[in-house]
Amino acid sequence: MSASTIHTPSTIKPKQLIGIITAVIIIDQVFKIWIKTHFFAGQEVNVLGLTWFKLHFIENEGMAWGLQWGGNVGKITLTVFRFAAVIWGTFYLRKLLKKQYSKGFMICAGLVYAGALGNLIDSMFYGLVFNSSDLFTRNIAQIFPAGGGYTGFLQGKVVDMLYFPIIENGHFPSWIPILGGKTFSFFDPVFNIADTSISVGVFTILIFQKRFFRKKQRMKTKMHHNV
Repeated sequence: MSASTIHTPSTIKPKQLIGIITAVIIIDQVFKIWIKTHFFAGQEVNVLGLTWFKLHFIENEGMAWGLQWGGNVGKITLTVFRFAAVIWGTFYLRKLLKKQYSKGFMICAGLVYAGALGNLIDSMFYGLVFNSSDLFTRNIAQIFPAGGGYTGFLQGKVVDMLYFPIIENGHFPSWIPILGGKTFSFFDPVFNIADTSISVGVFTILIFQKRFFRKKQRMKTKMHHNV
Protein backbone atom coordinates (compact mmCIF):
# COMPACT_ATOMS: atom_id res chain seq x y z
CA MET A 1 0.00 0.00 0.00
CA SER A 2 1.33 3.45 -0.90
CA ALA A 3 1.52 6.28 1.63
CA SER A 4 -0.97 8.32 -0.40
CA THR A 5 -3.74 5.72 0.07
CA ILE A 6 -3.45 5.38 3.85
CA HIS A 7 -6.58 6.54 5.68
CA THR A 8 -5.71 9.12 8.35
CA PRO A 9 -8.97 10.04 10.15
CA SER A 10 -7.20 12.27 12.70
CA THR A 11 -6.14 14.82 10.10
CA ILE A 12 -8.12 17.86 8.98
CA LYS A 13 -9.24 18.74 5.47
CA PRO A 14 -8.06 22.05 3.97
CA LYS A 15 -11.66 23.24 3.55
CA GLN A 16 -12.34 22.58 7.25
CA LEU A 17 -9.28 24.55 8.32
CA ILE A 18 -10.16 27.42 5.98
CA GLY A 19 -13.68 27.38 7.43
CA ILE A 20 -12.37 27.69 11.00
CA ILE A 21 -10.00 30.53 10.08
CA THR A 22 -12.71 32.36 8.15
CA ALA A 23 -15.22 32.00 10.99
CA VAL A 24 -12.79 33.45 13.55
CA ILE A 25 -11.92 36.40 11.31
CA ILE A 26 -15.57 37.17 10.55
CA ILE A 27 -16.61 37.02 14.22
CA ASP A 28 -13.61 39.15 15.22
CA GLN A 29 -14.21 41.80 12.55
CA VAL A 30 -17.99 41.98 12.98
CA PHE A 31 -17.57 42.50 16.73
CA LYS A 32 -14.85 45.14 16.23
CA ILE A 33 -16.84 47.06 13.62
CA TRP A 34 -19.93 46.97 15.86
CA ILE A 35 -17.92 48.33 18.79
CA LYS A 36 -16.31 51.03 16.64
CA THR A 37 -19.67 52.23 15.32
CA HIS A 38 -21.62 52.04 18.59
CA PHE A 39 -19.12 53.01 21.34
CA PHE A 40 -16.98 56.07 21.83
CA ALA A 41 -13.37 55.50 22.86
CA GLY A 42 -13.18 54.74 26.56
CA GLN A 43 -16.86 53.84 26.91
CA GLU A 44 -17.58 50.95 29.24
CA VAL A 45 -20.73 48.95 29.95
CA ASN A 46 -21.45 45.92 32.11
CA VAL A 47 -22.54 42.81 30.25
CA LEU A 48 -25.78 41.33 31.62
CA GLY A 49 -25.35 43.54 34.68
CA LEU A 50 -22.16 41.72 35.72
CA THR A 51 -19.47 43.89 37.28
CA TRP A 52 -16.72 41.41 36.34
CA PHE A 53 -17.60 41.21 32.63
CA LYS A 54 -17.52 44.47 30.71
CA LEU A 55 -17.29 45.83 27.21
CA HIS A 56 -14.63 48.52 27.41
CA PHE A 57 -13.70 50.10 24.08
CA ILE A 58 -10.04 51.01 23.70
CA GLU A 59 -7.61 51.09 20.80
CA ASN A 60 -3.97 50.09 20.91
CA GLU A 61 -0.99 50.28 18.59
CA GLY A 62 -1.17 46.68 17.50
CA MET A 63 0.38 44.24 19.96
CA ALA A 64 -1.78 41.59 21.58
CA TRP A 65 -3.39 42.32 24.95
CA GLY A 66 -3.05 46.10 24.51
CA LEU A 67 0.76 46.24 24.65
CA GLN A 68 2.54 49.09 22.86
CA TRP A 69 6.02 49.52 21.44
CA GLY A 70 8.10 52.18 19.69
CA GLY A 71 5.62 54.93 18.85
CA ASN A 72 4.58 55.53 15.23
CA VAL A 73 7.72 53.98 13.72
CA GLY A 74 7.31 50.98 15.98
CA LYS A 75 3.67 50.74 14.93
CA ILE A 76 4.49 50.59 11.22
CA THR A 77 7.37 48.19 11.87
CA LEU A 78 5.09 45.93 13.89
CA THR A 79 2.42 45.95 11.18
CA VAL A 80 4.95 45.09 8.47
CA PHE A 81 6.36 42.32 10.66
CA ARG A 82 2.88 40.94 11.28
CA PHE A 83 2.11 41.09 7.56
CA ALA A 84 5.27 39.11 6.77
CA ALA A 85 4.41 36.63 9.53
CA VAL A 86 0.92 36.08 8.09
CA ILE A 87 2.33 35.46 4.61
CA TRP A 88 4.86 33.02 6.06
CA GLY A 89 2.07 31.43 8.11
CA THR A 90 0.01 30.84 4.97
CA PHE A 91 2.76 28.77 3.38
CA TYR A 92 3.55 27.07 6.69
CA LEU A 93 -0.06 25.95 7.15
CA ARG A 94 -0.05 24.51 3.64
CA LYS A 95 3.12 22.61 4.50
CA LEU A 96 1.57 21.24 7.70
CA LEU A 97 -1.55 20.15 5.82
CA LYS A 98 0.55 18.25 3.29
CA LYS A 99 2.41 16.53 6.13
CA GLN A 100 -0.94 15.57 7.69
CA TYR A 101 -0.40 16.78 11.22
CA SER A 102 -3.07 15.88 13.77
CA LYS A 103 -6.43 17.62 13.64
CA GLY A 104 -5.97 19.14 17.10
CA PHE A 105 -2.62 20.69 16.22
CA MET A 106 -3.89 22.03 12.89
CA ILE A 107 -6.92 23.63 14.53
CA CYS A 108 -4.64 25.36 17.06
CA ALA A 109 -2.29 26.53 14.30
CA GLY A 110 -5.32 27.84 12.42
CA LEU A 111 -6.51 29.76 15.49
CA VAL A 112 -3.11 31.44 15.88
CA TYR A 113 -3.08 32.32 12.17
CA ALA A 114 -6.65 33.67 12.25
CA GLY A 115 -5.93 35.82 15.30
CA ALA A 116 -2.82 37.32 13.73
CA LEU A 117 -4.70 38.06 10.50
CA GLY A 118 -7.64 39.56 12.42
CA ASN A 119 -5.43 42.12 14.17
CA LEU A 120 -3.47 42.74 10.98
CA ILE A 121 -6.67 43.84 9.23
CA ASP A 122 -7.15 46.51 11.91
CA SER A 123 -3.59 47.76 11.55
CA MET A 124 -3.70 47.89 7.77
CA PHE A 125 -7.15 49.30 7.07
CA TYR A 126 -8.95 50.74 10.10
CA GLY A 127 -7.07 54.04 9.91
CA LEU A 128 -8.32 54.44 6.34
CA VAL A 129 -11.98 53.48 6.77
CA PHE A 130 -12.83 54.98 10.19
CA ASN A 131 -12.55 58.48 11.60
CA SER A 132 -11.31 58.94 15.15
CA SER A 133 -13.31 58.45 18.33
CA ASP A 134 -12.67 60.47 21.47
CA LEU A 135 -13.49 60.02 25.16
CA PHE A 136 -13.90 63.74 25.90
CA THR A 137 -16.21 64.65 23.03
CA ARG A 138 -17.82 61.20 23.15
CA ASN A 139 -18.03 61.04 19.40
CA ILE A 140 -18.58 57.64 17.82
CA ALA A 141 -16.51 56.73 14.78
CA GLN A 142 -18.13 56.46 11.38
CA ILE A 143 -17.16 53.96 8.73
CA PHE A 144 -16.06 55.49 5.40
CA PRO A 145 -16.46 59.09 6.67
CA ALA A 146 -16.62 61.95 4.17
CA GLY A 147 -13.44 63.49 5.57
CA GLY A 148 -11.43 60.30 5.31
CA GLY A 149 -9.90 58.10 7.99
CA TYR A 150 -7.90 59.07 11.04
CA THR A 151 -4.51 57.90 9.71
CA GLY A 152 -2.75 56.22 6.81
CA PHE A 153 -2.21 52.69 5.56
CA LEU A 154 -0.44 50.34 8.03
CA GLN A 155 -1.00 52.80 10.90
CA GLY A 156 -4.46 51.80 12.10
CA LYS A 157 -5.11 50.96 15.73
CA VAL A 158 -6.34 47.58 16.91
CA VAL A 159 -9.76 47.55 18.54
CA ASP A 160 -10.10 45.90 21.97
CA MET A 161 -13.25 45.54 24.03
CA LEU A 162 -13.37 42.44 26.26
CA TYR A 163 -12.61 43.24 29.89
CA PHE A 164 -12.84 40.91 32.90
CA PRO A 165 -11.98 42.81 36.12
CA ILE A 166 -12.71 39.83 38.36
CA ILE A 167 -10.82 41.37 41.30
CA GLU A 168 -10.57 45.15 41.67
CA ASN A 169 -8.58 46.89 44.41
CA GLY A 170 -7.55 43.63 46.02
CA HIS A 171 -4.79 43.54 48.64
CA PHE A 172 -1.91 41.12 49.00
CA PRO A 173 -1.73 39.52 52.48
CA SER A 174 0.64 41.38 54.80
CA TRP A 175 2.83 38.30 55.28
CA ILE A 176 3.91 38.22 51.61
CA PRO A 177 7.44 39.70 51.25
CA ILE A 178 7.68 43.00 49.31
CA LEU A 179 4.10 42.81 47.99
CA GLY A 180 2.41 42.52 51.40
CA GLY A 181 -0.40 45.07 51.83
CA LYS A 182 -0.14 46.43 48.28
CA THR A 183 -3.20 46.62 46.04
CA PHE A 184 -3.68 44.54 42.91
CA SER A 185 -6.35 43.80 40.34
CA PHE A 186 -7.13 40.75 38.22
CA PHE A 187 -7.66 40.69 35.23
CA ASP A 188 -6.42 44.05 33.83
CA PRO A 189 -5.82 43.60 30.08
CA VAL A 190 -8.54 44.54 27.61
CA PHE A 191 -8.47 42.27 24.57
CA ASN A 192 -10.43 41.09 21.53
CA ILE A 193 -11.52 37.90 19.79
CA ALA A 194 -8.30 37.76 17.74
CA ASP A 195 -6.17 37.92 20.91
CA THR A 196 -8.29 35.15 22.40
CA SER A 197 -7.86 33.00 19.30
CA ILE A 198 -4.08 33.39 19.40
CA SER A 199 -3.88 32.65 23.12
CA VAL A 200 -6.15 29.59 22.95
CA GLY A 201 -4.14 28.20 20.05
CA VAL A 202 -0.74 28.77 21.65
CA PHE A 203 -1.65 27.53 25.13
CA THR A 204 -3.42 24.45 23.78
CA ILE A 205 -0.36 23.52 21.74
CA LEU A 206 1.86 23.98 24.81
CA ILE A 207 -0.43 21.89 27.01
CA PHE A 208 -1.04 19.06 24.52
CA GLN A 209 2.17 19.17 22.48
CA LYS A 210 3.21 15.66 23.51
CA ARG A 211 -0.14 14.25 22.44
CA PHE A 212 -0.17 16.19 19.15
CA PHE A 213 3.32 15.19 18.11
CA ARG A 214 3.05 11.64 19.45
CA LYS A 215 0.11 11.15 17.10
CA LYS A 216 2.21 12.53 14.26
CA GLN A 217 5.04 10.12 15.07
CA ARG A 218 2.62 7.16 15.20
CA MET A 219 1.25 8.21 11.83
CA LYS A 220 4.75 8.30 10.33
CA THR A 221 5.50 4.83 11.74
CA LYS A 222 2.26 3.43 10.36
CA MET A 223 2.96 4.87 6.92
CA HIS A 224 6.48 3.48 6.97
CA HIS A 225 5.28 -0.04 7.80
CA ASN A 226 2.58 0.01 5.14
CA VAL A 227 4.68 1.31 2.27
